[in-house]
Amino acid sequence: MSLKRFDQLVCELRHTLAGLSDKRKGSNTQYSMEAIGLSAFAVFFTQSSSFLSHQKTMEKNNGQSNAQTLFQIKKTPSDNHIRDMLDPVEPEAIYPMYDRVYEALDEQGILDTFRSVHNTSLIALDGTWYFSSQSENVKCKNCSKIEHTNGEVTHYHSAITPVIVGPGKPYAIPLRPEFIVPQDGDTKQDCEIKAGKRWLDNNGAFYNTGNDTILGDDLYAHQPFCRRTLLNNYHFIFTCKPKSHKWLYKWVELLEPGMDIHTVKVRVKNKSKWEYHTYRYANNVPLLEGDGALKVNWCETTITTKRKQIYHNAFITDFKITDKNVAGIVAAGRARWKIENENNNTLKTKGYHLKHNFGHGKNHLSSLLATLNILAFLLHSFLTFCDDAYRLIRATLPTRKTFFQDIRALMRYHCFPSWTVMMDFMMRGLEIGPYEAK
Repeated sequence: MSLKRFDQLVCELRHTLAGLSDKRKGSNTQYSMEAIGLSAFAVFFTQSSSFLSHQKTMEKNNGQSNAQTLFQIKKTPSDNHIRDMLDPVEPEAIYPMYDRVYEALDEQGILDTFRSVHNTSLIALDGTWYFSSQSENVKCKNCSKIEHTNGEVTHYHSAITPVIVGPGKPYAIPLRPEFIVPQDGDTKQDCEIKAGKRWLDNNGAFYNTGNDTILGDDLYAHQPFCRRTLLNNYHFIFTCKPKSHKWLYKWVELLEPGMDIHTVKVRVKNKSKWEYHTYRYANNVPLLEGDGALKVNWCETTITTKRKQIYHNAFITDFKITDKNVAGIVAAGRARWKIENENNNTLKTKGYHLKHNFGHGKNHLSSLLATLNILAFLLHSFLTFCDDAYRLIRATLPTRKTFFQDIRALMRYHCFPSWTVMMDFMMRGLEIGPYEAK
């Protein structure tokens, strides 16, 4: 099936959820695992914690609900039953849906529009917290913990949340997450790096189109992770700070200007103002002191206006740097920030409430619900690319918040026979169109 429409996405998701492991051994299977998974997903997709209760009321009063017509949920289970049944399910069970959406974006040429330096796709890695609590009653075996000097203990969950980004692109495309677990190490940095390596080893081959680039902050710009990136057939562009790379910067300071270290200056018009971009770069610089040091290529950029400096940063990469490509390498490296702005920040502050405790459980519930939440964001992004009505309505309404407020209100008070009918209703109400549904 070629995914282009909302109902096709739901059909594909139903197929994935139908395969979830079922801990029940008796005959009490009133609700299928498919219905249980879809019910949880619908809450995240509509960004409404009350969606299921509203739909139960609608079904009771009218004999039918949007849970049935839009999400194909035949019978809606209770919140507690959903949590109980999903707790044993590992988040990897949802990954086939991530893969199917990724493949559909590739089939429709969307991923090609994200290609950047040397025609590579840019995959940004970063770790983020999605749950924390100081209550001894809200924790599970997969919680990490921090023991504070005052004796208090914070239990938390975190994950690597990879995304495809592109310079100038307003959206990021989420990929399979990698959850950070307690045995990864005693410190946040150890945990994040080990999870990043695991993501590369487990997922690198699937996402690599043969010539792609990993982006990361200064935490990743160290020899073991750089080597692991190369071993998985990726290029890399990582932020490189002087404080954590003292030997590299000592080496750079000794290079002869014009011979070993090169400078490129460009004047760029940004909107109505002129900016002055200065790039310095050097190739074959040792990443650390001693024999066996990996040789990397280093560049820094400084952006000023006539009055002040507005940006400064530096990167290491395995790409050979030249006068012609240094600006492109820096632009790709700077795109890493989109994992914060367009992904993690959106998931935490733009209606997805990633840090909210939707249900913690004793096993995998917290990470599974986070996986469904990120999947909802991925499907919203997919519809932005592939659903004309969705894109036009989002562009017409002032904010993402307004769009989902309208969606929640419509679904609460009216039962729509299909997603297309609801989109058409909104299009006509906003006097957009006509459009041809695909």
